[in-house]
Amino acid sequence: MLGTLAQMTALFSDAGLMGLGAGIGAGLVCIGAAKGIGHLAGNSVESMARQPEVRGNVFIAMIIAAALIEGFTFFALVVCNGIAGKIAAAS
Repeated sequence: MLGTLAQMTALFSDAGLMGLGAGIGAGLVCIGAAKGIGHLAGNSVESMARQPEVRGNVFIAMIIAAALIEGFTFFALVVCNGIAGKIAAAS
């Protein structure tokens, strides 16, 4: 059973759709960050295998880029959770 009419109405209200958007946004941010860091690490390992003498420089650049991606991801998740928190407080 799908639920009562009151539950379905609450899901499709403005607050319900905003909460759904916040959840989808958080999921997309995590998926994008994982893909970006995976691509970054894979290409870094490949470049280290091709030119072992630049291993140190490539590794440092990879760590800095991964930290920046993680920082952006954390900020985006905080924003999505803040939106969801405001919705819960308003309800």
